[in-house]
Amino acid sequence: MGTDYQQAREDLGIRLRELRLTAPEGRLTGTQLATRLGPGWSKVKVSKLENGRQTATSEDLRAWAQGTGQPETYDELLARLRGFESHIRSWRRQLAAGHKTVQDAAAAEGERTEVLTIWENCLIPGMLQIPDYARHVFTRHSELMRSPRDTEDAVRARIQRQEGLYQRGRKYRIMMWEGALRSLVCPPPVLASQLHHLAGAIGLDTVELGIIPFSASLKIFPGNSFWIYDERLAIVEDWHAELWIDDVDSVATYLRVWNTLQESAVYGADAHHIINTARRALTPR
Repeated sequence: MGTDYQQAREDLGIRLRELRLTAPEGRLTGTQLATRLGPGWSKVKVSKLENGRQTATSEDLRAWAQGTGQPETYDELLARLRGFESHIRSWRRQLAAGHKTVQDAAAAEGERTEVLTIWENCLIPGMLQIPDYARHVFTRHSELMRSPRDTEDAVRARIQRQEGLYQRGRKYRIMMWEGALRSLVCPPPVLASQLHHLAGAIGLDTVELGIIPFSASLKIFPGNSFWIYDERLAIVEDWHAELWIDDVDSVATYLRVWNTLQESAVYGADAHHIINTARRALTPR
């Protein structure tokens, strides 16, 4: 967890403690507050929130404001939470209502972006996925995250985002490791159809599609997937969360990573050959 994020969480905890100690009816102990807030609360939870060892939910903050007799402070507390959560967006919170809301957030960023720079190491990028492939990806992710299933809505939202591929003035610099072409996150026939569709993207004038072959000499290891929106925002995926990074130096680091990886990539006919080779490997002889 980043230092800035942790500091912001600790600062929120200090504010929560202030509210507990300045309750209009008199200062409350952690046990008294937990009792007042009811089921799901304990002295331990109160302590973790106040010491920045647990991230509060919006519901926690509302209950705290009301429980300390200061409901008018809820908006302030929520603003603090949103201020630091905007950079680390946990999957648990993002997927509370399913995958469609995540797609909508990405679509909003995409709408105001001219150049989208993408690195994927083990999946076909969402901008180039076919519905059947996307369906399997969403299903497996919702199983892992134990989140609500809104698979068909999420698939439709993802495919809608692909309209940008056909809009003048847009540029998609997409690069992936060969492993993305061979990861069986779906049945082989679906992957074969996906690779056929992927090969067709090479001809789009808005797309620069590069593949890093397994046999390529690498100057840096193919780490986490990330998307760079113009040069103002990098979104990095991890198992627990997405990182939304908007400070100039960090975004520049991800651009350097992408450019370093690109030195090992192939394009055009060579990329087409790698895709077709992976596709033929899925066909029984």
